[in-house]
Amino acid sequence: MSAYTGGNRTLITFGLILSAFMNAIDATIANIALPHIQGNISASPEQITWVLTSYFVAQAVTIPISGWLAAQFGLKRMMLVCVFGFTLASILCGLATSLPELVIFRALQGMVAAPMMPIAQAVIININPPERLGRATAIFTMAAVVAPAIGPVVGGWLTEEWSWRWCFYINVPAGALSMVLIYMFLPAEPPKPRRFDFLGFVSLGIGISALQLMLDRGTTLDWFSSTEIAVEAVIAGIALWIYITHTLTARHPLFPTALVRDRNFLTSCLFGFFFSTMTFTSFALMPLLMQGVLGYSAIHAGMLSMPRGVVMFILLQFMGRIDSLVDRRLLIAIGLAFFVVTFWQMSRFDLSMDGRAIVWATVFQGIGQGILFVPLSALGFLTISADLRPDAAAATSFIRNIGGSISVAVMQALTVANQQTMHASLTVRYGRELAEAQSLPSYLSPDTTAGAVALNDELTRQALMIAYIDNFRLLALIALLCIPLVLLIRPPRKQAQDAGPIPIEMHG
Repeated sequence: MSAYTGGNRTLITFGLILSAFMNAIDATIANIALPHIQGNISASPEQITWVLTSYFVAQAVTIPISGWLAAQFGLKRMMLVCVFGFTLASILCGLATSLPELVIFRALQGMVAAPMMPIAQAVIININPPERLGRATAIFTMAAVVAPAIGPVVGGWLTEEWSWRWCFYINVPAGALSMVLIYMFLPAEPPKPRRFDFLGFVSLGIGISALQLMLDRGTTLDWFSSTEIAVEAVIAGIALWIYITHTLTARHPLFPTALVRDRNFLTSCLFGFFFSTMTFTSFALMPLLMQGVLGYSAIHAGMLSMPRGVVMFILLQFMGRIDSLVDRRLLIAIGLAFFVVTFWQMSRFDLSMDGRAIVWATVFQGIGQGILFVPLSALGFLTISADLRPDAAAATSFIRNIGGSISVAVMQALTVANQQTMHASLTVRYGRELAEAQSLPSYLSPDTTAGAVALNDELTRQALMIAYIDNFRLLALIALLCIPLVLLIRPPRKQAQDAGPIPIEMHG
């Protein structure tokens, strides 16, 4: 589109990047601050996780209708409403005085954030010709991927120096500037109303919400020995079955059926699910490991995570330039190989290590993410027609969001279960050795109250470290098994790559 050249395209892209940065950084910036939030609003460890999951669940429920909203109300109006709503919800989160208030405002934040990423991604793809697509995607990816990496650093500093509330207030200036740029430079488009798949939206929303509730509360309620967990599992199964059968038979489903006929798009969604599994799980586990097991402060933990964001930022500068020159399937395989190396390194963590081991692991993860994200995003869209790209972007974001939220819940459940198992095993083993010992220091003697407490704390710490190591081994296996899936990707046709810029059309 000729209108999108020079300054206009740059300013539009910058406005969209700001909105994406706000969205992405909120996925991790609150992780570091959770212990402070928990104490400030008097929440239990089980309850405080809702600050994170409410955001992900609300996003997951709303993302599928992003394409319909864009067509119904117009791209410019929809983006302005979303950015304004996200900024307002951020202010309300900062002002929250109780757990219910914070959870409700975080859910509101997730709802208005959901359409921002897929719509912005579709615009970025449509306003750039194929020869610029890799570079444009890389620039946009810097906000979408680097923001979660630096979120712990920013969140740790704001929490220690100011307050956890500033983790939300920081969105206000970025949101204001984004609204100004979008309002001034993004052309308005007439709405293109289409039929809304109410049954598909409701059944998918209920199914995903029930599944997330089951995974989040399963550990606390001892899984299927609880009636609540059983009911949530049944509701999730029935609702998702209704959604699948309805989608296969409806004339106008929530996601166009043409998307599932594109093999590259389906493969990119599969990769996206596992990509989110590996990245979001790592983002969630590492702060807990560093602060809860190794005893680092919030700022120290954030600083050790910073190299990942720095490496990704530098690497993405080059990936945008070489993306169209190298076989993207090869790049994806190389990126996954770095993930394997990363999690293999993390599976060798121990309680006596220093911060260098964490830094090297985060550097390798940053390299893997930087290599993988750009070609994966491009391959998923190059074979999709322009009128399906908004829905394709919404479907991609939905899959990645679900992959992140479900995997975090599953890994947390595995961590608790493995910790309990290893604690029992270590207690039996060391209990026998202590019984055979002739003399022990008083601070370790199980015959004294203080010694028994200190010994139990140390065994708990050891068991938790082993549980984290088991999680990293599982993530390494997932990354390794993903590499052969590269063979499912077909290279896009030459004419598709040489086509000119695609006009922005928010229908389909």
